[in-house]
Amino acid sequence: MKAAMTLLPRSRTARRRLMAVAAAAPILVLAAGLVLYGLRDSISYFYTPAQARAAHVEPGRSIQLGGLVLQGSVSRRGDGETDFTVADRAARSRVSYKGALPDLFREGQGIVAMGAFDRDGVFIASQVLAKHDEKYMPRELAQALKAQGEWRGNGAPPAYAAASTIHRP
Repeated sequence: MKAAMTLLPRSRTARRRLMAVAAAAPILVLAAGLVLYGLRDSISYFYTPAQARAAHVEPGRSIQLGGLVLQGSVSRRGDGETDFTVADRAARSRVSYKGALPDLFREGQGIVAMGAFDRDGVFIASQVLAKHDEKYMPRELAQALKAQGEWRGNGAPPAYAAASTIHRP
């Protein structure tokens, strides 16, 4: 008489291991899914003002917004809040930041602000990073400016950094 074929191993120890793996696999898959679901809001995408407008970034979504601070756009309020405009070649975004700005923050310079847009389209920054010397620019901002044909490798701001040269859609 032939023994019936089975998918389970003959060894009792091997069967126990197989059952343990079969019980643990769904738990591990569920845990990995929960971790990825929890991290989805921790991912911060980088946008220039034109890219943010084109992507229709929803209010409250955490992003990084990079560009050049427009000349004449910085205004400081008595409550420690600073408003300024960040621009790229095609668009600009109003930014509001409460706190101490980096020492190197100034008009015409590249910055990256981390935060989210509010329902009125104002970018509420939780952190502002400024470039550290005349030749440095955050990598994402430099790549975006190169893609738009506005890269100035010597650190000089492009022509659109002046408030009057922004193209409005």
